[in-house]
Amino acid sequence: MRTILGEEREYLTIKILHNDMTVMVPVEKAAEVGLRRVIDEETVLKVLAVLEAETSEMPKNWNRRFKHNRDKMKTGDIYELSEVVRNLAFREHDKGLSTGEKQMYTRAKKILASELMYALDKNEEEAEAHLDDLLLAAHGQTAVAS
Repeated sequence: MRTILGEEREYLTIKILHNDMTVMVPVEKAAEVGLRRVIDEETVLKVLAVLEAETSEMPKNWNRRFKHNRDKMKTGDIYELSEVVRNLAFREHDKGLSTGEKQMYTRAKKILASELMYALDKNEEEAEAHLDDLLLAAHGQTAVAS
């Protein structure tokens, strides 16, 4: 419990690792601002299934595709995010990505990896490597040790 602006409330304290920022959200506003619990084991399996599935239909025009993927990411839905990561990974492998799409892909992978990091009890590097391995396997490739 903390008293802020004269009101005593319970807050969730969130540390954003990528920019070393701390955010406090009143517990009763958590759902309203899009916070949810870290995914459970069953959801991890469903996310992995999305990553391994065929790509979904995306607009051909990169501008529309970018907006389509950005809108999916804004939902905060882990499955929508997984689709964006999968579709951009396939597109990067097959045809390459525009600069904006590359940035989006990097950001989407980081977000998904950070979720998997907590769900699979891995550190950030392990989670990112695990995600990269999954995406390579979905293309029928194997990771090369460096």
